[in-house]
Amino acid sequence: MAAPEDVVKRVSDLRSAIERHNYLYHSLDSPEIPDAEFDHLFNELKEREQQYPELVTSDSPTQRVGSVPLSAFSQVRHELPMLSLDNAFEQADLGDFDRRVKSRLAQEDSVVYSCEPKIDGVAVSLLYQDGALVRGATRGDGTSGEDITANVRTIQAIPLRLLGSDYPRTLEVRGEIYIPKADFMRMNQRAVSEETKTFANPRNAAAGSLRQLDSRLTANRPLTMFCYTVGLVQEGPLPDRHSDILRSLESWGLRINPLIEVVDGIDHCLAYYSRLQDMRDDLDYEIDGVVFKVDRIDLQERLGLLTRTPRWAVAYKFPAEEAVTVLEDVEFQVGRSGVITPVARLKPVTVGGVTISNATLHNADEIDRLGVRLGDRVVVKRAGDVIPKVTQVLPREGSKRARKIKFPIKCPSCGSEVITLPDEVVARCTGGLQCKAQRRESIRHFASRLAMDIEGLGVKLIDQLVQQELIETSADLYHLTLDQLVQLERMAPKSANNLIEALEKSKQTTLPRFIYALGIAEVGESTARSLTQALGSLDSIRMADEERLQQVPDVGPVVARRIFEFFNQDHNKAVIDSLLQSKFTWEELDDSAITNALDGSTFVLTGTLSTMSRGEAREKLQSLGARVSGSVSKKTSVVVAGESAGSKLTKAQELGIEIMDEDRFNEFLKTHGL
Repeated sequence: MAAPEDVVKRVSDLRSAIERHNYLYHSLDSPEIPDAEFDHLFNELKEREQQYPELVTSDSPTQRVGSVPLSAFSQVRHELPMLSLDNAFEQADLGDFDRRVKSRLAQEDSVVYSCEPKIDGVAVSLLYQDGALVRGATRGDGTSGEDITANVRTIQAIPLRLLGSDYPRTLEVRGEIYIPKADFMRMNQRAVSEETKTFANPRNAAAGSLRQLDSRLTANRPLTMFCYTVGLVQEGPLPDRHSDILRSLESWGLRINPLIEVVDGIDHCLAYYSRLQDMRDDLDYEIDGVVFKVDRIDLQERLGLLTRTPRWAVAYKFPAEEAVTVLEDVEFQVGRSGVITPVARLKPVTVGGVTISNATLHNADEIDRLGVRLGDRVVVKRAGDVIPKVTQVLPREGSKRARKIKFPIKCPSCGSEVITLPDEVVARCTGGLQCKAQRRESIRHFASRLAMDIEGLGVKLIDQLVQQELIETSADLYHLTLDQLVQLERMAPKSANNLIEALEKSKQTTLPRFIYALGIAEVGESTARSLTQALGSLDSIRMADEERLQQVPDVGPVVARRIFEFFNQDHNKAVIDSLLQSKFTWEELDDSAITNALDGSTFVLTGTLSTMSRGEAREKLQSLGARVSGSVSKKTSVVVAGESAGSKLTKAQELGIEIMDEDRFNEFLKTHGL
C-alpha cells in the first residue's frame, strides 16, 4: 500500500526540519530547540519510515549521524564510523532492549551490562600512533569529521603521549569533551563583566571552544574529557570486556568517568539509572541520561550493528528538563525586601512529568539579555526542584510582531516608586512595610521552618491576617487572640488554639534563628550564626557600626551596610522592640562563651541521616565554629556521609578527604558536648 500524499509531505518536512536542526546543533553550535523537541521530531520520522518502508532513503537523517563539518576545518575520515545510540525514554523501552539482546543471543540468563553516565558534551576521536597523539577529530556526520588536532592538544586532560608501554600500536580513543558546570558559570560571569557574548549552556560552550580556528583561544577554555570507548585498534590486544578496556585506557593516562559500574541484569540497570537521576544536580558536569552497553566484546560482535546504531547499546534518557511553549503574559511580584521579580505566565507545558505554567525571568537585565517579548515561543527549563526559568527565545515566525515587556516604575502592590540602586541589578519597591506585599512576604519568612518555625501559620492564613489588617508586622502575631482567629475562614477553635500554642512555643528559640527571621537583606542562616558568634548578643549586633561588622567572618562591605541600615531604620527598631516585649528567650553569648572548637574547619553533609535532619546537623557543626559547605573541594576538612550518599562522597574519596559515617559523626558530636 502506497503512502498517502499527506504522509509523504510530512516525511519530507520532517527531514528538512531535522537536517536544519542537525546543522545548527552540530555545525554552528547554536541550536534553536531543546533536545527533547528534536527527539520528538526524530522519533516521528522513524515511526513514519517504519510504517512506510518505501519512503526510506539513503540520505534520510535516520540513516546517518549529525551533520556536515564546517568548511573552515580540514576533514578527517573515520576508519570506523562513529555511530549514534538508540534511545530509550521509558522503563518499557529499556525492557524491550534487554529482551531483544537476549533473543538475538538466544539466552535466557541475565546479561551483564556496563552502566555509564551520558555526558552532554561533544563527541570526539583521538588517534594515537605508538603512544603519541597524532590526530583529534569531531564526530561530524559519523563518517567524516573536522580535524581539531591543534585544539585538543591544548586540553590538559588529554595526554600527548600515553603512559606505560602495553597499548596497541594504533589506538583510536573516543569520548566526550565538556566544560564543568562551575567553570561554565565563571566563563559566563567573565563574559558579562567584559560585555561579550555569553553561552546558552556548557555543551555549546565546549563545542564553540573546540571549533576555534586559533588554538590559543581554545587553550584558555576549561575543557576536559571522559573517554567512553575505542574505535580503530591495530597491532595490540585489548581486554575482552568493555569495562576492562576502559580500565586499560585509564592506566594509559586517559580519563574515564568514576561512576561507571558493571551490573548483572536489567533490574540493576534500572537501579543505577535511579541513583544517577538522584545525584544528577550534584554532579559538576551535565548528563542527560545513562548509557547501557553489553559488557562482553564477543557478545557485542554477535549482536552487530544497524545502519546508524549498535544493537548492543542503548541510551536511557532522563525526563526532559526543557520544553518549548508560549510566553502569554508577565506579572511582577514583590518580595519581602522589596525586590520586584518578573514572573512569566506560560501556556501550560509538561517538563519532566510536571505541568509548568509559570517561570522566573529574574530581572530587567535578564529580559533584555534574552530579548524576550510577549507572545514569543520560548524554551523553559526545570531541573530537579529548581524554580522553572526561561532560558531561550526562539526565532519569531515570519513578520509576527511581539509586544515589548514594560518593567513597572511604580510598585504593583502599593504604588510606591520603584528604584534600581547603582550596585544592584534588581529593582526594588521603596514602600517598605507600608507595602502589603513586602509585609506579607516578611511575615512568611519570619514564620518559616528555618526561622521561627511557627507550625500552622501557612501562606493562606498569613494572607488572610494581612488582608483583614489583623497584623502589619511579625510582632503583631504575638498579640493575636483566640477570638480574632476563630473569625477567620476555615479556622476552627481547635486550630486557633493550636496556633496560639505554636506562637508561644516559638518564643523559645536561638539568637541566630531570631536574627535570620528578621529578614535582613543578604543575611542567611550562616551569616546570622557568624554575627552571633562574633558579637555575642542582640544588643551588640544592633549597636555595631559597619567597620565592626566587616570584622565578622563572611561579612563584606555590602552585607555590613545592609545590616547597619536595617538596625538603624526607625520602623525596624520598633518591630524588634515590640517582638522583645513578647518575652523571647535565648541564651545570650559573650566572647568567653563562644565555642570555636572547629574554627577554620569546613564540613560537607551528604546523604540522609537517620538520627537528625541535615539542618540539625548543620546547626550543631556551626555551633562549634565550623563552616558547612554545599560542595566538596580541596579546602573541605570532613565529609559526613549518610545513607545513599552520592557524588560528593565519590569526590571526597578521590581527593583523600576524611569521611565520617553517621555513627562516627554522632560520637564526634558527643566528644564536643553535643
